Amino acid sequence: MIYFEKGGKDLELSRDDIREGLNLALDRLGRRKKVLAIPPDITRAHSLAGPITEMAWEYYGDSMTDILPALGTHAPMTPAEIKKMYGATPASLFRIHNWRTDVVTLGEVPGNFVQEVSEGRVSYAWPAQVNRLLVEGGHDLLLSIGQVVPHEVIGMANHNKNIFVGTGGPEGINKSHFLGAAYGMERIMGRAKSPVRDVLNYAARAFGAGLPVVYVLTVVGRNSAGLLVPRGLFIGDDNDCFEKAAALSLEVNFEMVPEPLDKVVVYLDPEEFKSTWLGNKSIYRTRMAIADNGQLVVLAPGLKEFGEDPEIDRLIRKYGYRTTPEILDFVANNDDLRNNLSAAAHLIHGSTEQRFSVTYCPENLTREEIESVNYRYADLQMMLRKYDPGKLKDGFNDLPGGERIYFISNPATGLWSTKDKFEN
Repeated sequence: MIYFEKGGKDLELSRDDIREGLNLALDRLGRRKKVLAIPPDITRAHSLAGPITEMAWEYYGDSMTDILPALGTHAPMTPAEIKKMYGATPASLFRIHNWRTDVVTLGEVPGNFVQEVSEGRVSYAWPAQVNRLLVEGGHDLLLSIGQVVPHEVIGMANHNKNIFVGTGGPEGINKSHFLGAAYGMERIMGRAKSPVRDVLNYAARAFGAGLPVVYVLTVVGRNSAGLLVPRGLFIGDDNDCFEKAAALSLEVNFEMVPEPLDKVVVYLDPEEFKSTWLGNKSIYRTRMAIADNGQLVVLAPGLKEFGEDPEIDRLIRKYGYRTTPEILDFVANNDDLRNNLSAAAHLIHGSTEQRFSVTYCPENLTREEIESVNYRYADLQMMLRKYDPGKLKDGFNDLPGGERIYFISNPATGLWSTKDKFEN
């Protein structure tokens, strides 16, 4: 059932509009005694989930007893990040999702179903895992909050991904990521239906019926001034809510470029992107737009590590970003990578398949570190002088000296492709 919906590609919702829509939906839900909010973490700050979580806390008061940021494998939020993202929401309500240990398995999607939806690429069973607080906390409402936007693992982010991956366990996260990588990232991105989504929907139907989940989904895009603004708000407890948000996101967040791009320059906000685990969205979201033998330059002032989890960081450093056949061979012959399929999937996702080059420009990683994982390196300050994010506009820029580049100020907010790549 959809409790509230409002959206349009040219619509710009105010904070009052969002509060009004949220309150109307919560009124329709009826009184709740114990509420758990499940928003994203600071890496999704542009989703508006922070202010919406604060609004929900203001609505429910003492009935909102817990807030569990859907970290997935991300690092726990710091007190400063919590305050910045969630405003006046009490820090005492926040719980940390320990994705390696603090989970329960609700059931298992059979291997033959996974094999069918993946067209035979993988055939393992998939465990539907969630943080135990969702099951054992005694809540009568799980308010899942987040943004629908093109995503490299599942096609379109959020909805039940926020539950089964955001609060999931190691096996569920690993296998879902590897399923998407094995099927092919470029066949998935920007599509509401994908093998990973099919598996999560199966799990929701078969094992999630007892979870009182209601989804609060935003769609965020850029206005004519280049500012991120909310274009839609969809609140409901079924797939219709997600599908309507996904359809709007495709209109708002998808950029069809007229021809393959020879040079793309991406800026990574230092507060949002501290690792290539996240920063490689610059590769995922642009790869279908970059020309053969093209260049991707990543301005990454906040970059300090490869993986946010120490073990994943070690695996990235050990194996590097190589071609898909190489990574699959490493998986077949190395227990450490075979037992951490999300890292393997990430390495596949981050590969250019030798089709274009990636130059990272970090502040806190050395040339040796960047080149050891098979990317190129350039000095950040030199590149910031050449490509000043404060002077560039999103899209095509003609620079002094005749160079033409395509600039993206935040890769997490969209998907870029040529027409033939997306249709194929």
